[in-house]
Amino acid sequence: MGSFLLIFLVLFPMAGAVASYLIGRKSKSVRDWLVLAITVAELFGALLLLYFPGAALRMEGICGLGLTFQADGFRIVMALLTAAVWMMTTLPSKSYFAHRHNRNRYYLFLLLALGATMGIFLSGDLYTTFIFFEMMSFASYVWVVQEETSEAIKASRSYLTIGVLGGLVTLMGVFLLYHLAGTLQFDLLRGACAAVGDRRLLYAAGGCILFGFAAKAGMFPLHFWMPRSYTAAPAPATAILSAVLSKAGIFGILVVSCDVFYRDADWGMLILILGVVTMLLGAVLGLFSINLKRTLACSSMSQIGFILVGVGMQGLLGAHNQLAVYGTVLHMLNHSLIKLILFVIAGVIFTRTESLDLNEIRGWGRGKPLLAFSFLMAAVGVGGIPLWSGYISKTLLHEGIVEYIEILAAQGSAGLMRVIEWLFLIAGGMTLAYMTKLFVAIFIEKNPEKPVEKGTYMDKPTSAMLTISGLTLLLFGLFAHGTMDRIAEASRSFLGGEALEHTVRYFSWTNLQGALISVCIGAVLYFGVVRFLLMKKDRQGVRVYVDRWPRWADLENLVYRPLLQGLAFVGAFCSRIAASVADWLIYLIHRLFYKKAPQTVEPKTNEQFGAYSNRPVYRGIVGETLAYELLLYGAGVVATLLYLLLQ
Repeated sequence: MGSFLLIFLVLFPMAGAVASYLIGRKSKSVRDWLVLAITVAELFGALLLLYFPGAALRMEGICGLGLTFQADGFRIVMALLTAAVWMMTTLPSKSYFAHRHNRNRYYLFLLLALGATMGIFLSGDLYTTFIFFEMMSFASYVWVVQEETSEAIKASRSYLTIGVLGGLVTLMGVFLLYHLAGTLQFDLLRGACAAVGDRRLLYAAGGCILFGFAAKAGMFPLHFWMPRSYTAAPAPATAILSAVLSKAGIFGILVVSCDVFYRDADWGMLILILGVVTMLLGAVLGLFSINLKRTLACSSMSQIGFILVGVGMQGLLGAHNQLAVYGTVLHMLNHSLIKLILFVIAGVIFTRTESLDLNEIRGWGRGKPLLAFSFLMAAVGVGGIPLWSGYISKTLLHEGIVEYIEILAAQGSAGLMRVIEWLFLIAGGMTLAYMTKLFVAIFIEKNPEKPVEKGTYMDKPTSAMLTISGLTLLLFGLFAHGTMDRIAEASRSFLGGEALEHTVRYFSWTNLQGALISVCIGAVLYFGVVRFLLMKKDRQGVRVYVDRWPRWADLENLVYRPLLQGLAFVGAFCSRIAASVADWLIYLIHRLFYKKAPQTVEPKTNEQFGAYSNRPVYRGIVGETLAYELLLYGAGVVATLLYLLLQ
C-alpha cells in the first residue's frame, strides 16, 4: 500500500492534468470542480502516508539509473505541505481567474507541476530529484508567462534562462558526484562521500549541484529572477512559487549539505555567508519596494536567507546541530504558510483594484476586518513576534548562532559570528519595518481619491482558507511543544540532526531578548526610514510612497544579461567563421575539380546568427532568440526524458 501511495501521489495529478484539460474544452465549471477534487484527493493520499512511514519504491531501468521513491518523516511533512498548499490555492483560483484568459492552460500546468513537485519531495536519490526538478521548472514556467503581458514575457525569459542553465550545471554535478561516490541514494551518500579522497572534486560536484537548486530557491547571487517573476505570475501561482517551489530548491540544498557534506564546517560557512547576504539583500529590497507583490517577493528571498543560515549553522555546529536543524525545518514550514496567506490576499486586492502599487491601493483594506486579521497574522508571524509560529523558528535559528558563538568564544575567536548575529537581528527588524509599511498602507491609511469599498470582496472558500491559515500560525506559536517540536523531531533524521538534550524554553527572558531587539530595530527603521526617507508630499500635499532604489542597481541588467549576450556573440562569431571557411572550401573544390565553378560566395546574413540581429526568431510569447532556443532545448530535454521513461 505504501508503494502504491508513492507512485499515486506523483502520477495521479499528472493524469488528472490531461483529463482536466480535455474536460475544460467542454465545460469550465466541471473542470474547476475536477481540479479541486484532484487536489483534495492528493491531500488525502499524503495524509495516508502517515500510516506508512518508511515506504519505498524502486523502479529499475527507467531513465537509465532507475527512479527511487521513499517516505520518511521530513519527506512526509513536505508532501503534506505541498498537497495542502496546492489545495488551498485552488480554492481562490476560481474567482481570481473568473475574467481571465487561458485558464485551461493554467490548470493543466498547475497539476503537472503538482505531480513533479511530489516527485521531488518523495525522491529517494539525487537522480530522481533532478528529473522531477526539471519537470517542475518547465511546468511552472507557464505560470510566469500566463498573463502574456510585456512584463510577464520579460520575467518568463529570466525564469526560463536560470532554469535551463541551472539544470545543465546541476546535471553536470550529479554525474560527477556519481562518478566520485558510486551512488546517488540518499541513504548511502553520507558514507560514500565521506570516503571520497579528492575533496576538491567533491566540492566541484557539490558546487555544480548547488547552482541549480540555489537558483530555484532564490539564493544570492542567483536571486535576480525572483522579484520580477513573482510579480508577473498570477497571485495563486505566486503563492505556490513562494510557499512550495522555493522549498524544492531548499530540499536539494539540504541533500547536498546534509549528505554530501555532512557536518563539513567549510561548506557550512559557505552556505552561511550566502544565506546572510540573501537575508539582508531581500530585506533591503523589500524595504524600498512600493509594489505589494514585489515587496512580498523580496520578503520571500529574505526568509529563504534565514533558512539558509540554519542550513549553514548545521555544518558549523556539527554534533551540536540540534537547534539549527529544528529552526531550519520549522522556518521552512512557517514561511510556506505565511506566504500562502500574503500572496492570496495580494490576489484578492488585485482582483478588485487591478493594481498593486501601494499609492493606488492604500486604504483599500479599511473596513475589511477578516482580511486585516489574516494579513496581520502573517505579518507578525514573519516578523518573529512572540506567540506566533515565526517567533519559534527564528528563536531556534538565533539560538543556534548564539550556541556557536559560545563555542568559538571558548577558543577566543567569535568576532565574525557576533557580527552575523547582529545582521540576523537587523534583518528581522527590516522584516517588521516593511511588513508594517504594507499593513499601514493597505488597512490604516486613508485614500482621499477613492472611497472605502463596501460589499462582498472575497468568496467564502477564500475567506475560510485565510482564516484557518492565520489561526494555524497563532496556534502553532502558542502550543509549540505539542505541534512544532513534534514536526521538527519527525524531520530531523533526514537532516542528520541530533535529538534535543533539553526542552527549549521559548518564552524565557533570554530568548525574548532577541525578538525585542528586532522589534526596536524595526520601529526605528519604520519611523526613521520608511516614513521619513521613503515618503514625500505630492502636488496636493498628500504624503506618498516613493521608490528610491537606484534603477541601475539591477544585477540581471548590470551583469547577467551582458554576460550572456557576450557569450552568445562569441558563439555567433565562431559560427560565422566556421560557416565562411566551409563556404570557401566548397568554392575552392569547385574551382579545382569542376570546369563550371561558382563565380561568387554568398555570405550568410545577420539573421542567420542570433547574436548579430535584433529580429526575433519567433513572434509568440517568447520573443528573444536566446529564450526561444532555451525553450526548444527544454522541450527536447522533456521529450528525451519521456522517451527514456517509456523504454
